[in-house]
Amino acid sequence: MKTLAVLGATGSIGVNTLEIVAAFPERYRVAALAAGSNLALLRQQVRRFRPQLVSVANQAMAQELRQSLAGEKVEVLAGVEGACACARLAGVDLVVSAIVGAAGLLPTLAAIDAGIDVALANKETLVTAGALVMRAVADNGVRLLPIDSEHSAIFQSIAGQRPQDIHRLILTASGGPFRNHAPEQLTAVTPQQALAHPNWAMGPKISIDSATMMNKGLEVIEARWLFAMPAERIAVQVHPQSIVHSMVEYVDGSVLAQLGLPDMKTPIAYALAWPERLPLALPRLDLCRMADLSFCAPDLQRFPCLALAYQALAADESACVVLNAVNEVAVEAFLSGAIRFTDIARLIDRMLQRHGGGGLATVEEVLALDAQCRRQAREQIAFLV
Repeated sequence: MKTLAVLGATGSIGVNTLEIVAAFPERYRVAALAAGSNLALLRQQVRRFRPQLVSVANQAMAQELRQSLAGEKVEVLAGVEGACACARLAGVDLVVSAIVGAAGLLPTLAAIDAGIDVALANKETLVTAGALVMRAVADNGVRLLPIDSEHSAIFQSIAGQRPQDIHRLILTASGGPFRNHAPEQLTAVTPQQALAHPNWAMGPKISIDSATMMNKGLEVIEARWLFAMPAERIAVQVHPQSIVHSMVEYVDGSVLAQLGLPDMKTPIAYALAWPERLPLALPRLDLCRMADLSFCAPDLQRFPCLALAYQALAADESACVVLNAVNEVAVEAFLSGAIRFTDIARLIDRMLQRHGGGGLATVEEVLALDAQCRRQAREQIAFLV
């Protein structure tokens, strides 16, 4: 029996994780759940999975949840401190880190510092503090198991291989809803259009990141740290069918890939059960029924956010903090109607150009720069109109 803490329990990754737990009750139990503001769903999860500890966004929500769960044997906490308490709870074997954005950094580090293995779906943790996180992973002797479908595919494709035999990593991207749009068409796209991903069901922030291909840029940075691979040996290829989830090219020219239907339960289950596999009741991939599997290089004029991510990675770790912080602010502004779709890349580019660089020795320095960039990005939004 493996005991889990699920951070981001009411998001798409969290919900899928708990569905797997429900399908294999003899293998998994839930000790802690951390969520944001979806109290209705969290109440259902608490009553179904009986965790001993839960956390929500703030104290007001925590008090509301306590009242609605009167009679349940569960402790309710709030804020970052509450999420960190869930992550380091004694007796937990694996923390599923699925909080969206840089907010997932401190809870993920709390789990690592407590010596608990992490199944990582929060790519921003490595984007903003990759060197610090990987050092903590090594110091505490924990496993960092990727949940993102692309990184899970790479993780599966390098199993049993020698690191020195890897030539490059190839991350695949669907291209999102605008892969065939001309760059000049993108100015007028709406949030509703950008949220309509052709293959995957994801939350709003990740859906917009997919539409701009910033999601792929963040994955390149994450892959750099997860697999200790320099940026020049991490490629991106657009694969609209989302069947080949990523590939590894070896020095002899061989390419190993992981294929499957686009369903996040597969990489989640692999991280939960590793090194075993779970017998999931999912549709099977039938390649004989596939009309086409196509690949092409990304158009960086159409998707400048991907180029900006490579630019930040080539600069220094602080530039990656800027990239992520400004992107989160820009996506929020686009979803609220404050800026246009193309302004997301414009704002990130402007802030990267203003950034002077510099090292980041501590998590506190990362968080300070993150807060500064968010404040400055919000100030700059008015000048994009």
